[in-house]
Amino acid sequence: MKKSGILFAVALPEEVQHRSQIFQIPVVFTGVGKVNAAIATTHAIQRLTPSLLINFGTAGGVTQERDSLCMVNSVIERDMLAMPLSKRGTTPFDEINIYMSINSKGVRCGTGDSFVHSSDPWFLSEGVDIVDMELYAIAKSCYKFNVPWLSYKYVSDSADKNAQSDWQTRLSGAFSVFENQLSSDLESIIESYEKQESREDLNP
Repeated sequence: MKKSGILFAVALPEEVQHRSQIFQIPVVFTGVGKVNAAIATTHAIQRLTPSLLINFGTAGGVTQERDSLCMVNSVIERDMLAMPLSKRGTTPFDEINIYMSINSKGVRCGTGDSFVHSSDPWFLSEGVDIVDMELYAIAKSCYKFNVPWLSYKYVSDSADKNAQSDWQTRLSGAFSVFENQLSSDLESIIESYEKQESREDLNP
């Protein structure tokens, strides 16, 4: 896999300092929330046919400290509340597992159409480390179209009463942290997916 096979998905231009490319890789802006993210991601996959989609964005920290950059290993839909048809976080009559996992290392993200500014015991019971408003929709779109995905999240706030002001204050510095990390990760990411593609070619 080459850089040309990678696509970035980011909610807001402000999260990447209004860049349309990162390391010469195109960026698609999804907008805020699950519906916008699902539509934009699906459209981008159909139009650009990426071999790998990388999401970056800000998130609220449940167990993670502010100003840290996290790699996500699984994501859950925190505001799917269809009880008693199914337990919280599970979509009734959906074949997709409650958690969408991508690797064994990293944090669990809870996605929902609300800006979290107070504690929720369910987060701890389900092992949610950070919260956002787009990743589950992005990951589900990737799942439906068989596109591998990765996600980096910059923890901009502590998902508490100060969440809005902390997010606004730290938004401008989020991208530089991600850019520095990606500069060291990108080569190994490409190499890893090249090996995976080679194995798939040998074992169709």
